[in-house]
Amino acid sequence: MADNVKPRVRVPRSAAAGEAFEIKTLISHKMESGQRKDSDGNPIPRSIINHFSCDFNGENVIQAALEGAISTNPYIQFEASIEESGTFTFTWQDDDGSEYTDSKDIAVG
Repeated sequence: MADNVKPRVRVPRSAAAGEAFEIKTLISHKMESGQRKDSDGNPIPRSIINHFSCDFNGENVIQAALEGAISTNPYIQFEASIEESGTFTFTWQDDDGSEYTDSKDIAVG
């Protein structure tokens, strides 16, 4: 598990049914490519966020496979629309199998 990994998500507190709104995500992660060596000349193992997904009330909204060229602290922004109140669940997966999650509630009103 990478150190000091912190997911941050911005979802509006409410939205009108069927209205498109923006969701913004950022995860603090060092993202090591596996190409560098430490001071002793040993390769530093690759450690990147390789998968992102977002679900709403258990149903998938978006998923993305991230590759080695992804930047440090990956930022993902997308639009969504919903018909009912519920919870967005965000999941990031690391090369070492670690998962980082966050969730946000939204009301239709």
